[in-house]
Amino acid sequence: MSTTQLYLETWKEARTRFTNLLTDIKTEDLKKKLINTKNSAGFLIRHIGDVELLFARNVFGAADLNVHAKTVIAQHDTGEWTNLEEVLKYQQDAFDKLKAIIEKQTESDWQQTVETKEFGVKTKAEAIGRIISHTAYHAGQLSLTLKYGAKPD
Repeated sequence: MSTTQLYLETWKEARTRFTNLLTDIKTEDLKKKLINTKNSAGFLIRHIGDVELLFARNVFGAADLNVHAKTVIAQHDTGEWTNLEEVLKYQQDAFDKLKAIIEKQTESDWQQTVETKEFGVKTKAEAIGRIISHTAYHAGQLSLTLKYGAKPD
């Protein structure tokens, strides 16, 4: 198995912490928030998709990808991520685009460095760890929000 295939399989498996939460989610769950937190379940799902698209373009080289990362731009929950079909489609599209560009990486690409304002200079190999941990971090938040969160009044 190539390095690219290994990283791809690792990322896909780690992402199941997130996708497994989506199988039973309902529209009313999207507005749930934990007490004293700002982000709803809908925001978290959208945010994971936004960041995956940014990684596809800015880290892995999908230069033709047009990304409008609303959650990153707003930096807070604006309350607009309440359409279940839309947020689920968006995160799936983000997955598909990131997967497609990861599949195009060559053995030598993994040692290339990239620089972003969010995390500085990293090799693409290090960056794959960053997207894995980002998704896992927010999947944990999403899990707690779905289990213990309340819908705003």
